[in-house]
Amino acid sequence: MREKKHCTVLAFYTTTDAIAMEKKCAEQSIPGRLIPIPRQITAGCGLAWRMTTEEYEQFRTDLEQSGIPVQQTAELLLY
Repeated sequence: MREKKHCTVLAFYTTTDAIAMEKKCAEQSIPGRLIPIPRQITAGCGLAWRMTTEEYEQFRTDLEQSGIPVQQTAELLLY
C-alpha cells in the first residue's frame, strides 16, 4: 500500500500558467508534475503543480522568480 507524503501544491489562475510552470520546471530540472486540482483546494483552473514539501523548500526562490502567477499554495498529505 502506498504511503501518503507531505506535498506542496501550487494552484494557478489559468491553464496557460500551469503549462508555463511545467515548461519552466522542465527547463530548470525542478522536480514535480502537473496534477488535477485536489478537492481540498477550491481555487484554480483545474490543474496544479505538485512536488514534495522538501523539494518546494529547495526550489522556492526559483519558482517565485519565474514570474508565473500562483493563485494558492497549499501543503497537503497526498498519495
